[in-house]
Amino acid sequence: MRYSALKIFKEALTGHKGWKPVWRKAEPQSHYDYIIIGGGGHGLATAHYLASKFKQKRIAVLEKGWIGGGNVGRNTTIIRSNYMLNGNEAFYEFSLKLWEGLEQDVNYNAMVSQRGVLNLYHSDPQRDAYVRRGNSMKLHGADAVLLDQSGVRKLYPFLNFDNARFPILGGLLQPRGGTVRHDAVAWGYAHAADKHGVDIIENCEVIGFDIQNGVCSGVETSRGYIGARKIGVAVAGNSSRLMSKANMRLPMESHVLQAFVSEGLKPVLDGVVTYGAGHFYVSQSDKGGLVFGGDIDGYNSYAQRGNLPVVEDVCEGGMSIMPRIGKARLLRMWGGIMDMSMDGSPIIDKTHIEGLYFNGGWCYGGFKATPASGYSFAHLMATDTHHETASAYRMDRFSRGFMIDEKGQGAQPNLH
Repeated sequence: MRYSALKIFKEALTGHKGWKPVWRKAEPQSHYDYIIIGGGGHGLATAHYLASKFKQKRIAVLEKGWIGGGNVGRNTTIIRSNYMLNGNEAFYEFSLKLWEGLEQDVNYNAMVSQRGVLNLYHSDPQRDAYVRRGNSMKLHGADAVLLDQSGVRKLYPFLNFDNARFPILGGLLQPRGGTVRHDAVAWGYAHAADKHGVDIIENCEVIGFDIQNGVCSGVETSRGYIGARKIGVAVAGNSSRLMSKANMRLPMESHVLQAFVSEGLKPVLDGVVTYGAGHFYVSQSDKGGLVFGGDIDGYNSYAQRGNLPVVEDVCEGGMSIMPRIGKARLLRMWGGIMDMSMDGSPIIDKTHIEGLYFNGGWCYGGFKATPASGYSFAHLMATDTHHETASAYRMDRFSRGFMIDEKGQGAQPNLH
C-alpha cells in the first residue's frame, strides 16, 4: 500500500475499510541471498537500502521479538550531526541528509522535526572547544551557529543562566538537528523494505551460525535452519552475546541507558537542549511530555531496565539547568541496551569469517545514525567495499591504533 493524502481522504469516505498491514507477516524460506539479523532501525534500514538502492533480491530480516521492541523504540529521538572528528562528522552529516529525505524515501510519516539542537557552554575554555567543533562541522558541510548568552536567552529565557557553579554563557546551535518519532522510523523502514520484497520475520531468534572452513553459510533459528549467501548482524546491545556464537569476542560492553518522559505539558521547549556541565538532554514531544535522559548505568547489563541512582542523577542535571522541570511529574521511564565500544565510535565491517558482516558499537549515537548506518552496511554487504563516510569504522582500528575517541575519554566503554 502506498500512503498519500488522496488515500487518507478516500478511506475517510469509505469507513477506513481499505487499510492493509504496514508489512507482511512473512514465513521463513529455506535460503536467501541476504539475511539481516536484527529487526531494529539499523537492520531494517540495511534491508531497505539493499533492496532499493543496491537492487539486491531475496533478503530477509530476522527479529527475535517484534519490530520496534528494541533500542529503536527506546531512545530520546534526537538527530544531529554536531561531531568534530573526521571519522565521525562526515558520516553523521550524511545521516542527517538522509533523515531530511526519509519520509519521501520510505513513504511513511516519521515526524521528522528539525527544531534545532543546542549544546550549552559554561566556561571560556568550553566555548573555545565549541568554536573548534563548529568550525569542523562547517568544513564538513554541516550547519553550526555559536550563540552568546543573549542569543540563548532569546530562545530559552527560562533556563538557569545564573547558576552559581555553572552559569550559562552561550551555546552551539545546529538548526538542522531535531527529533524524529522513534517507533515510526521502524515502521517506515519495515513498510518500505516490505514493498521491495524483503521478508520481515518476527519471533525468529538466531541461536547459532553454520560456519564451516571459515565460511558462514546460514543460521540456526528458533524457527529452523535458514541458509544465506551473506549474513549481516545488527543487534545493538546483544552484539557480544550473539557474536560469541560465532566464537568472536568483540571490543565492547553492554550497558543500560535510561530515558524518561514527563506528564503532558503545554508547549514550552521548542528544540533540543543539552547541558554542558553534566550529562542531561531534553526535548518536548508532540504529546507535550518532556523527553530526557543522561548517563548510562555504570555496570554491565543486558536488562532493559534502569536503577534509581541514575534517575536521581538525571533529575539533578535537569533541575540544575531547568529548575521548572521539578514541578513536572515523571510519567514513565525505560532502558535500552547500549553496545559500548572501547572508543565510543561504531564498527561497520566484514568479519574474518567469509559471508559474515557486523554492524554495532553505537553507544549513545545509534538512533541518529540509523539511515547512514543502514546505507553504509548495505553498501558493504552488496559491494564488499566500505562506504566513503564509514571507511574509518573498521573492526581492526583498535589493534592498528586508529581510535576515534570523539569525547577524548580514553579506551574505557563506560566513559563514552
